[in-house]
Amino acid sequence: MAGDTRRICARAQEEGGRTVTKVLGIESSCDETAVAIVEDGHHLLATSLTSSAQIHALYGGVVPEVAAREHAMAIMPVLDSVLAHSRLSLSKIDGVAVTQGPGLLGALLVGVTFAKSLAAALNIPVVGVHHLQAHLYANALEESLHFPALALLVSGGHTSLLLWRNYLQWEVLGETRDDAAGEAFDKGARILGLAYPGGPEIERLAKRAAKKSLRLPVADMAGTLDFSFSGVKTAAKSLWQAHRDEPEEVAYALQDAVIKALMKNIERALARYDVKQIYVAGGVSANRALRDALRHLGMVRNINMSIPRIEYCTDNAAMVAALGYYRLREGQTMGGFEGPRPLWPLATVR
Repeated sequence: MAGDTRRICARAQEEGGRTVTKVLGIESSCDETAVAIVEDGHHLLATSLTSSAQIHALYGGVVPEVAAREHAMAIMPVLDSVLAHSRLSLSKIDGVAVTQGPGLLGALLVGVTFAKSLAAALNIPVVGVHHLQAHLYANALEESLHFPALALLVSGGHTSLLLWRNYLQWEVLGETRDDAAGEAFDKGARILGLAYPGGPEIERLAKRAAKKSLRLPVADMAGTLDFSFSGVKTAAKSLWQAHRDEPEEVAYALQDAVIKALMKNIERALARYDVKQIYVAGGVSANRALRDALRHLGMVRNINMSIPRIEYCTDNAAMVAALGYYRLREGQTMGGFEGPRPLWPLATVR
C-alpha cells in the first residue's frame, strides 16, 4: 500500500509542479459523525457533520451503544452531502483518512470499517490517524504551519502540552494525570444541574457572574508540565454546597481555575523552550475566556497564538483529512488487519 500511496501522490501533477491530493476524512470517535474532503492538507473543499449530542443529553452523557448506532445510520447521508457540496465523485478521491482512536470502541468501529471498505472499493490507500493529533491540524485549515511550536490540546477527554517540531514530529511535554479540562467543565455543569455538554453551559453561566470573588484551587504538579483537574472538580462541589444562591459565581470560579491551570503550564513551557508559535486545539479551545487569555499572552510575550475558528475546535473530519494528507504523503497506511484503537496514548504515536 505504501507504493500505491507514493504513486497516487505523484500522479496528480499540475502546472508549476504542485502535487494535488484530495483526501476524504472520516470522524466518528464520539457523538459526531463527520466527513470532509481536503486538498493539499489545507484547502477544505467540503465538510458535513451530524451530531447525536441531543440524544445523549437525555442521559446526561454519551451512551456508547447509542453513539455507535447513530454513526451507522448517519455516515452514508453525511458522505453523500459532502460529495454533493464538493461536486466531486468518489473517483476523484486519492486517499481516505479515518480517526482510528482514541475514542469509543463501537463508534470508532463504524468509522474505521466504513473507511477501509470505501478505500478497498476505490482501490486507494487508507490511513488511520490519532484523534488528538488531528485536532492540531484544524490550524492547518486556517494558515500555514510554522515550527517549532508549542501545542496545547484541550478537550473533554484529554489535556496535553506538546512540542511540535515538524509536521509529523511531536514530543509530549505534559498530560493530565486524571480528569481533563473539558471533563472538569462537564462534571461541574452536572453539579450545578446544567445541561450536557457542560462546557458551553459553564461558559454561559460564568459570563453572568458579577462579583467574581469566589476562588477554587489551581493544581500544581510539582513543577512539571502535567495537569490535574480532579481536585478542582471536587472543590467545585464543596463550593456549590456553600453558595447555592450564587451559581454564576461558582461557574466563574470553576472556569477561572481551569484556565489558570492551562495558562500556568504554557508559561512554564515558554520558559524552557525557545518558540515563537503556539497552536491551540480541541473542544475546550472554543471557550471565549480561554481564547482571550491565550491571545493576551501572545500579545504580551510577542508570540503568534493560533486558535482555530469555533467550528474547527470541536470534532470534525476536516482535521482528520488534513493530518491524513501528511501521513499518506509519507506512505503511511492502515494494515488490512488493523482496527480501532480506543485506548491510544498520545506519547506512543509515531
